[in-house]
Amino acid sequence: MNMAMMRLRREDPRVVGSFRLHRRLGAGGMGVVYLGSDKKGQRVALKVIRPDLAEDQEFRSRFAREVSAARRIRGGCTARLVAADLDADRPWFATQYVPGPSLHDKVNDEGPLGAAELAAIGAALSEGLVAVHEAGVVHRDLKPSNILLSPKGPRIIDFGIAWATGASTLTHVGTAVGSPGFLAPEQVRGALVTPATDVFSLGATLAYASTADSPFGHGSSEVMLYRVVHEEPHLHGVPDALAPLIRACLAKDPEERPSTLDLSLRLKEIAAREAQGMADARPPVPRASEADRPTGRLADSSYPERTLRQPGGPGTPPPRSGVPSSRGPAPSRGGVPSRGGSVSRGGGGNPSSRGGGNPSSRGGSGNPSSRSGSRPTPAGRNTRPGGGGRPAPRSGAGRQGPRTTGTGRRPANPRLLRQRLFVFVVVTLLVALGIAVVQGCQGPARGLGGDNDVVREQHRQTQEHLRPEAVGPLGD
Repeated sequence: MNMAMMRLRREDPRVVGSFRLHRRLGAGGMGVVYLGSDKKGQRVALKVIRPDLAEDQEFRSRFAREVSAARRIRGGCTARLVAADLDADRPWFATQYVPGPSLHDKVNDEGPLGAAELAAIGAALSEGLVAVHEAGVVHRDLKPSNILLSPKGPRIIDFGIAWATGASTLTHVGTAVGSPGFLAPEQVRGALVTPATDVFSLGATLAYASTADSPFGHGSSEVMLYRVVHEEPHLHGVPDALAPLIRACLAKDPEERPSTLDLSLRLKEIAAREAQGMADARPPVPRASEADRPTGRLADSSYPERTLRQPGGPGTPPPRSGVPSSRGPAPSRGGVPSRGGSVSRGGGGNPSSRGGGNPSSRGGSGNPSSRSGSRPTPAGRNTRPGGGGRPAPRSGAGRQGPRTTGTGRRPANPRLLRQRLFVFVVVTLLVALGIAVVQGCQGPARGLGGDNDVVREQHRQTQEHLRPEAVGPLGD
């Protein structure tokens, strides 16, 4: 039965019982199935019996027994019977509407199912058949088009030709009821049906779902029925995990087939094992992608990476201890990192701890402070211990990790470091200037002949003034 929705035709009824009909869901051997809804908005699949069958009293009696048996079925794997009218001019019954494609349509559109998915569907269908058989009903026409794949799991529909356990499959002499290729051998022979009959049909259905083809091939109804009775099924393409169990379901003798309960348990085990195997076969998820690994580069695009060269080009000796370079803080003697480290803004110029050097640089401009008002991030804030001055990756949404030094201790405030460095430079300049002034003042004294000559000349002049002859007579 094709469950694709179609518009109502001119001859189709618009209202049946208390249900309003909206679309055609399909047509089968017994009648037409419609999509309807009641006054509360509940959607149902409503089947109306064909007019010629409605005039057959024997059919009406059988139809009444089937509806009575369907009311006894309990379980989540079947479409629940909602309402029925057996005395109408055209008898009808309504079941719960199941959204979703049929198993036939899914295989036809997407191809064969995998072992894990197929085993899970088979286990659910087997469990549903347990409830059907406990109600004393045999479906007798289980096939891919009568299985709907709803979001809550597979559902068995269309109990239109269901019959009580032990009933014959012949409506007329030599005529079997069901679909060729999915009928059990006892149905073809006209023998009594049992729960094993549905097990055979389920095995043929699972074989179709795993190969997208009937296990007995194609051909006319007579050819197909002959193959079901006398030939072995073709299971080429069925997964190895399911092939032995499906072959057991398709045994010619009903006694050799597994029960629906045993079938459900075994399919659940296969589904769990195949699902575990799929999980183990998946490639391991990398712990961290290449982009997430720390590369020593700032993650924020507002801090572009710049390559700084040492002044003097190649051959220039490395900076002395305590003078950081553009490649990171230079370690002091003994392998201990120097104090303070390198202070860099935006990857800019090099700070210097000796005469006249800039304590910090902004983009290589030599400006000790940022003109935009935003304080750049010191390099020591994003470096890792022993990492050669490379910035560590940021954690969180743009937030930086805790600042650390080579000794594992938190460094002093960068502003305080700059102030100390400035004071050190100023004091150094003042001391150097004072020394130069003192040396300049002593230079002229050395050019007059020395201190001894000056003293000697002053003593000679004093002696001349003190001589007696230099003073005139008192009477003069």
